[in-house]
Amino acid sequence: MRILVIVLVLSLVFVALVHWRAARHERLARAEFPPTGQLVDVNGRTVHAVVMGSGPDLVLIHGASGSTRDMTFAFAPMLADRYRVIVFDRPGLGYSDRVDDRFNAAFAPRGESPAEQAALLQAAAAKLGADRPLVLGHSYGGAVALAWALNHPNNIAGLVSVGGVALPWPGDLGPLYRYVGTPFGGAVLAPLLSAFVPDSYVENTIAEIFAPAPAPDGYGHHVAPALTLRRDTIRANARQVNHLRPFVVAMSAHYPTLSLPVELVHGDADTIVPIDIHARPVSRIIPGANLTEIPAAGHMPHHTHPEVVIAAIDRAADRAGLR
Repeated sequence: MRILVIVLVLSLVFVALVHWRAARHERLARAEFPPTGQLVDVNGRTVHAVVMGSGPDLVLIHGASGSTRDMTFAFAPMLADRYRVIVFDRPGLGYSDRVDDRFNAAFAPRGESPAEQAALLQAAAAKLGADRPLVLGHSYGGAVALAWALNHPNNIAGLVSVGGVALPWPGDLGPLYRYVGTPFGGAVLAPLLSAFVPDSYVENTIAEIFAPAPAPDGYGHHVAPALTLRRDTIRANARQVNHLRPFVVAMSAHYPTLSLPVELVHGDADTIVPIDIHARPVSRIIPGANLTEIPAAGHMPHHTHPEVVIAAIDRAADRAGLR
């Protein structure tokens, strides 16, 4: 009995330490990396948006584990001389609220689908005066951009997918996403990750998404991994990625109905969102879609080959009659 009491006390002390350490990291992250844009209210939900430049409206949507800071590192400023660029934090990430905090009876989170995220971001764009923007989505953001085009066809001029998720993939996600994406795993593992993930893990992750190219100098600091490692952000990101596949299955049946200009840009060495599973087949499904393949490029072509991505944006703008 005494041993059980000791184990219980030590467990409680460890849990308290984990949450104290995680909360401390979160306070430091918010202090060092506050919102850099404006906070837009959409029916009681906050959407963080960074707006720069002038010209036709262009919305940029980041991928998993990201925030506006991925796009504002260098890419968005390159576009500000010819577009009014609106960079959003996706719901639940950065400084944007989740769409919905409730869980249904099957413990499947609501408010995590690309369609629900697209609806919130489209409403935020409209509040900023962008009723019919070009929409660029990177990685997971590509699925959100596709949902925007499918569900809000009158509120989008053209679509650019950069290393974007578009079609269902074989196999399962890694165990980390599967476990953290559950209510129990999110409650137990998210605080541990927030409290104890080492810098080396972050550095290796950034190196992996940029491979085979190196990450640009200063990128690792600018994107503020500490914001991604907040407990609620870890949970939201894991839920979104963990539940993405069935939404993509449902969406893909409707791709042949798309009639807007679609530009796809994908590195043929992308191991995160492989080109053979996503960009190449979807380019044959979406009518008139134009695919630009970048030889020996990985998952971050908007940083490693920005001129190629900008050319695709310009083509979409021209095809949509915006320039």
